[in-house]
Amino acid sequence: MDSPREDALADPEYRQAVVDLLGALAYAELSAFTQLVADSEEAPNHGLKARVCRLAVAEFGQYEDLVAGIRDLGADPDEAMAPFTRSIDDFHARTSATTWLEGLVKAYVGEGIAGDFYREVAAYVDPSTRALVHRAVDDDAQSDLVLEVVGNAIEADPRVAGRLALWGRRLVGEALSQAQHVAVERDGLASLLVGGVHGAGADLAELGRMFTRLTDAHTERMTRLGLSA
Repeated sequence: MDSPREDALADPEYRQAVVDLLGALAYAELSAFTQLVADSEEAPNHGLKARVCRLAVAEFGQYEDLVAGIRDLGADPDEAMAPFTRSIDDFHARTSATTWLEGLVKAYVGEGIAGDFYREVAAYVDPSTRALVHRAVDDDAQSDLVLEVVGNAIEADPRVAGRLALWGRRLVGEALSQAQHVAVERDGLASLLVGGVHGAGADLAELGRMFTRLTDAHTERMTRLGLSA
């Protein structure tokens, strides 16, 4: 007897939509890995450099899990990621950090919004795919590091908070714009939001509420950092 996931994946349109979702997230994770490697070079001491490198290794592991998931669907990972590379690369080009602290805030805020977005999309896929997505966007260790380092920096020099708050406001606009671009980049991925599994997707009102939730979650992250959103 076929599982519910196998039944869903028997639909070629749904299978392609899942490939699109995993492809977009896989490239996002690969990009997060390379960004963290670059950030590690700006760390003020060896201990922090090692901690950021450890986060980068975790991101690469999540990328590899997604690639394996794409291959399990009979798709080519490079082809699955290709439609999303320009949008994600453009986001990183527009939000290039100029300081160590900006890089950490970008990792926390930008990747946080992206993670929330992919969790929202995953609400409309089968449970196995949803679990894979949730594992891939787990960022607890990263959050702990950023909260610690940024908190210490603000304590040492309260003026840092104002500069980083402005940076965070810029990031949220760019990150939400990127999420919108990714959502419409491919018909299959868009269909997960507006069609869902067997028609269980969101309507336009729910899409509006989704982006409100993304913004609210960003505000909560900024508050945890001690920054005004």
